[in-house]
Amino acid sequence: MSHLDALERTSIHILREAYANFKSLCMLWSIGKDSTVLLWLARKAFFGHVPFPLVHIDTSFKIPEMVEYRDRLTREWRLTMIVGRNEEALKAKRSFPDGTLERIACCRALKTDALTATLAGRGRMIYNHETGRYEPERDPVPFTGVIAGIRADEEGSRSKERYFSPRGPASEWRVGDQPPEFWEQFKTEFAPGTHVRIHPLLDWSEINIWEYIAREKIPTVSLYYNQGNGMRYRSLGCWPCTFPISSMSRTPGEIVEELRSGALSRIAERSGRAQDKDDDGGLETLRREGYM
Repeated sequence: MSHLDALERTSIHILREAYANFKSLCMLWSIGKDSTVLLWLARKAFFGHVPFPLVHIDTSFKIPEMVEYRDRLTREWRLTMIVGRNEEALKAKRSFPDGTLERIACCRALKTDALTATLAGRGRMIYNHETGRYEPERDPVPFTGVIAGIRADEEGSRSKERYFSPRGPASEWRVGDQPPEFWEQFKTEFAPGTHVRIHPLLDWSEINIWEYIAREKIPTVSLYYNQGNGMRYRSLGCWPCTFPISSMSRTPGEIVEELRSGALSRIAERSGRAQDKDDDGGLETLRREGYM
């Protein structure tokens, strides 16, 4: 069994364990490479069908190609797609692009607060495959199990996560309260009402993700590839706070070779994400409050 096969097997096992143990389950889909690999694995785990809703937190400042890609795969793969927004903040123009909030406060309002409300069932929009439009979800049920595509090596605070990580009543993360996980033994039984984050990609690395994308021929957003200007995005987010890197890589295979060469070894994967720098070089403040 190759290393990729072993990672795939563990991730599929975690996905099936989550589905078996959590009644109200969803998967966060940021449209980035990691959560798209997670979506692909979910389709493999359940034989082409994703048996739980996907949730995308739309700040309204995502790069247009990301939203187009989201909706195209939603239609092609017949996904149950839920979108959440902090409409109150957007209407009041409380955001960094509007010049009324600093970056971290903007992330807190448009991502953390929006995610908390969406998971609780407030203000959710769901894609109607019959009409081809997003419509208010009828009788939304709060999600208590949330699958997310985070990796331990991507950013410092994520290395402290578990495969099954309990959260507080308001999705806050208490790092010291997480259960130990030894020898692939995972705690999946929690007190009723406990909110749990599930991380099937925790032990994958950036190069593993791209090796898997190349092997499986997974469709990904074009922004990850050099389109002829010698630039590409390594990590995706909102357009005012996300910047590309210099790179000639045009395909997943070329990105794998670029990573293997060590050309990016001294450049953090999220170096193009400005909000990380504003949070003392990481995302722990936001993540403790419930951020993805």
